[in-house]
Amino acid sequence: MSESVFDPHQLGVEAYLYLYPLVTMEVTRRQMTNMAAGKTPGRAPMGQFAHVPAFPAADFRVVVRPNFDTLYSSVWLDLSGGPVIVSTPDTGGRYYVFPVYDMWTDVFAAPGWRTTGTGEQQYALVPPGWSGSLPGSVTAVAAPTPIVWIIGRTQTNGPADYEAVHQVQAGFAAAPLAQWGQPAAPPPFEADPSVDMTTSPLDQVEAMPAAGFFTLAAELMKVHPPHPTDFSVLNRIARIGLRPGDSFDPARLDAAARSALDGAPKAAQELMTQNMPRLARVTNGWGMNTDTMGVYGNFYLKRAIVARAGLGANPPEDAIYPLLVADADGAPLNGDRDYLCHFPAGELPPADAFWSITMYDAQGFQAANPINRFAIGDRDALAYNSDGSLDIYIQHGSPGPDRESNWLPAPPGPLGITMRIYAPRPKALDGRWNPPPVRRLR
Repeated sequence: MSESVFDPHQLGVEAYLYLYPLVTMEVTRRQMTNMAAGKTPGRAPMGQFAHVPAFPAADFRVVVRPNFDTLYSSVWLDLSGGPVIVSTPDTGGRYYVFPVYDMWTDVFAAPGWRTTGTGEQQYALVPPGWSGSLPGSVTAVAAPTPIVWIIGRTQTNGPADYEAVHQVQAGFAAAPLAQWGQPAAPPPFEADPSVDMTTSPLDQVEAMPAAGFFTLAAELMKVHPPHPTDFSVLNRIARIGLRPGDSFDPARLDAAARSALDGAPKAAQELMTQNMPRLARVTNGWGMNTDTMGVYGNFYLKRAIVARAGLGANPPEDAIYPLLVADADGAPLNGDRDYLCHFPAGELPPADAFWSITMYDAQGFQAANPINRFAIGDRDALAYNSDGSLDIYIQHGSPGPDRESNWLPAPPGPLGITMRIYAPRPKALDGRWNPPPVRRLR
């Protein structure tokens, strides 16, 4: 057997990538739930929904690549005391998706428009090892970990639609089984002063030294069982003292092994950076990431990269996000130039729900523009050509009054452009359809 099998540095990198999503989820949970409800959109104590009531403003800089298609509803649930029943209202046909994430970032259930319909529903999220009875009207959903996160997304057709969406959001509820059907009575909240509320979870995780990272990860594994398919990686990382159910004690390792582990976080982070552009196939200049998203199997590197770049990804069957990485000539997009995205007749994005294209700057933020438009899509009043084809004008200045309905304003400098296809049809997932190339006009 080769020496590399027992190389503590290599095993440390493997362990870091494997455990990165678990640690990131925990740090994110601590920060997001360490605040009374209503103070900051998207944040509330454990067990309480936190709704985002509006699209981000032009100067919003908290989250990269926010969408302008849906409003979010988030809740972290602790199932250690027994099942929690989640209720969703009748949305009247309105698209929504309610992915439920385990602490390893896998989506294990996704109720909503595509899967279960839009009528009123109740789900009991059942923790591992629980046995008991549930009300007959409630659907049981087995949760792989005792803490789970729901990131609900509800279709929103512009600011004029906010009030209707708020009514839907008000119908989302979560209650322990023993309290179901009773008036909601959240327990008193007291913030934990030890939680860093200013540093982003990403920066907190990546600043952890190896010993601190692996110590926290080992404690989390005591609570949140690894997936059944993790046998192989668990047997490998056991050689450096990482075993489910046991604390991690670096003192048990010899000095050489401890030194080798010290460099694992940086090496793993560099590996994630190097491999991020390689995870999607690129067609016509668009990166198409249409598999192993939301449910990753044993693709631990991809799971870590997605947790790092966009924690809480949807399964591709619910939504895909083609990313424009180059124009038709293979050059990066720049707002100092004008571009045309031409969809031939019958070749519009194949969405069973809806689609959009969103403009960001190089850092992934929206940019102020004269018409306050950050995204454009099939719910807008687009002007189609006589043959049924569609032209989207991507440029900094107006393309003229007769084309402004189809204008996606661009900031100067490097651009980041993302298409979103909600409930994509099979041909968008299997490669039979790809977005058209974006051609430079000047």
